[in-house]
Amino acid sequence: MHNIITPHAVVALTTDLPEHGMLTGQVGTVVETLGPDTFEVEFSDDQGRAYAFAPVSADRLLLLRYAPAATAAE
Repeated sequence: MHNIITPHAVVALTTDLPEHGMLTGQVGTVVETLGPDTFEVEFSDDQGRAYAFAPVSADRLLLLRYAPAATAAE
């Protein structure tokens, strides 16, 4: 399964980011790669209005998927 986080990926926090006032489970979009394992994430409300930007390490992000996983051919 492909777990590489790239720009435009939709992600969720797996831990709180108290320094940014963010809680586990908040959903955002990766807008920039800052380093090998660090990403700038934009957090928006359900109307698409950005309310926070934060640098987040990959180990604190869950890559969200909206399509079913492909099944292996038997």
